[in-house]
Amino acid sequence: MIKSMTGYGTARYADDNFEVTIEVKSLNSKFLDLGIRTGRNYSDKEMEIRNAVSEKLIRGKISVNIDYQLVDNNFMSVAYNQSLFKNYYQELKELANAVGDNSNDLFKLALLAPDVTITKTDDEGAESNWKIIKKTFIEALDKCDTFRIDEGSNLNEKLSSYIQSIRNGLIKVESLDPDRVAAIRTRITNNMSQFIEEEKIDKNRLEQELIFYIEKLDISEEKVRLTKHLDYYEEVMSSEESNGKKLGFISQEIGREINTIGSKANDAAIQQIVVGMKEELEKIKEQVLNVL
Repeated sequence: MIKSMTGYGTARYADDNFEVTIEVKSLNSKFLDLGIRTGRNYSDKEMEIRNAVSEKLIRGKISVNIDYQLVDNNFMSVAYNQSLFKNYYQELKELANAVGDNSNDLFKLALLAPDVTITKTDDEGAESNWKIIKKTFIEALDKCDTFRIDEGSNLNEKLSSYIQSIRNGLIKVESLDPDRVAAIRTRITNNMSQFIEEEKIDKNRLEQELIFYIEKLDISEEKVRLTKHLDYYEEVMSSEESNGKKLGFISQEIGREINTIGSKANDAAIQQIVVGMKEELEKIKEQVLNVL
């Protein structure tokens, strides 16, 4: 079963105390490239999130965004550092007196000074909410994985069609190959007869030379290996686990055999077919980059 590395999943939970929206996005990457945004309340949960993502999605450029907001004001309060406020106010007042300023903004300036206003978050409440948030996160993660499976089905259809196109090209090559060999034999014989009188030609030597030359141009082994690579490619595609890296390696082997057939064929018609096979292989290589 093929899975795509492109995926998206979102889940939301809300009650009287808090609400959370979680998004999981995934794009293709050779390795696990994970970005996590949780906010201050759940920064300590990043390792737990990372382990869940790596187990479910395995690899890809993945972003996890947890948007957590409190609804009940009992979970959050504001306090003021009175001694620090007084110090700021006194310093500002002395500065104002030193320059003869009667500004009425000293209170506001002191209140907005660094560390005077303290926001208190109910960490205990946030921790008790984590179980619900984690369940919501797993829901978003599962949705992203389902998205990948659906996209993988589309990829499977495309890759299968490209593989079949290469098979069709190989069938055409096999149908042309006997005539190609006969044409090579005839061409060599005719060329020999143009320069050497027929009665002076050593038939045994000519036959040996023909066999040697034709063996150099023989593509039988390449055709067999290409067929096996195509079979193996489809076998890996239909296996239980998605394995894009292995498909990439097999694609390289397929390309090697196609190139050898093209270079050894010494036949215009077969080389045209080989060009078409290479085009299909490039489509495969492009699509397989997005296979998990």
